[in-house]
Amino acid sequence: MPDVVVIGGGLIGLATAWRLATDGVQVAVCDPTPGAQTSNVAAGMLAPVTEVEYGEDELLALNLSSVNAWPAFAEELEELTGQPAGLHRTGTLSVAYDVDDAAALRRLADYQRRLGLEVEELSGRDARRREPLLATGVSGGVWVPGDHSVDNRQAVATLLRAIELSGVQLIRQRVSRVLTSGTTAIGVLLENGDTVHAGQVIAAAGPWSSQLDGVPEELRPPVRPVKGEVLRLRVPEAYRPALQHTVRATARGFSVYLVPRPGGELVVGATTSELGYDTRVLAGGAFALLRDARTVLPVIDELELVEAIAGLRPATPDNAPILGPSGLDRLLWATGHYRNGVLLTPVTAHVLAETVRTGTLPDLAKPFLASRFGH
Repeated sequence: MPDVVVIGGGLIGLATAWRLATDGVQVAVCDPTPGAQTSNVAAGMLAPVTEVEYGEDELLALNLSSVNAWPAFAEELEELTGQPAGLHRTGTLSVAYDVDDAAALRRLADYQRRLGLEVEELSGRDARRREPLLATGVSGGVWVPGDHSVDNRQAVATLLRAIELSGVQLIRQRVSRVLTSGTTAIGVLLENGDTVHAGQVIAAAGPWSSQLDGVPEELRPPVRPVKGEVLRLRVPEAYRPALQHTVRATARGFSVYLVPRPGGELVVGATTSELGYDTRVLAGGAFALLRDARTVLPVIDELELVEAIAGLRPATPDNAPILGPSGLDRLLWATGHYRNGVLLTPVTAHVLAETVRTGTLPDLAKPFLASRFGH
């Protein structure tokens, strides 16, 4: 009987389990295919500054806390496992293609500066000095030195090794129900009929969090799946590196991002569509990504398309995560991270581990209680 059972083995669930185990907690993680869902598809941008939205000050504070925690988090993982955690500290270049795109980028840069964030506006020529293969039509840019990226698949592999070395029990079964006694969660029922009892349950089931049987309907989190298609391309030796930094571009009003990997891969994403739990890659989504990517980086035409994949982001009504108490005793949420799952991995693991240890949700996470939605 573990002290804690974690539902979901994506980056959030694995990191939370590992952090608890380092605190001496006995942990089990339940997932039939750990790391193979949303965490497998993500591009891995750590972009609290370039993705800041108007009016999301509390989410920005959480995002900044987590991006600052990533270096120590990665170093600790690497020291334990001897494997890379996938952190690439290269900075991010936001670029605009036409005049209207540039005007929108300048307005965002003004807002970022008012928030005290570190950004540097660039001319189109200066942007191309940083990234020589950008299209000559690129009209301007903003350099953000503090936004980086993580190879999400590498991070998953290293976390799987870390939980193994830390004594976490990995149960490759789907949770079919949260077990309760009165108003208290006491464990989980697995798809094969086995039960796992625990003193604490943490639900990190991403876009499936709202589907957990056993949780009263009125306490289920308002998390919905938002589909995103991502392309992975291979850069031939003649063009490496196609990009030195993550590039977030706006081309004729459409957004696209391009995330380089040290091994010669370029990740292009991502579409956004509300189609339930549909993970088919549609021709229109792939076309839109390639159209917008080649507008700002023409060499895209010469790269090999090696993968087209779609995943489901766990979105909430206010685009912010749901952390901490659920309204059901001994059930904690770690879900609803939407576009920021990779970014928020370290801080979520810390918040949940501290909540289990002390019984109190840290102040930084209090704006993200499920109760803010009226539950």
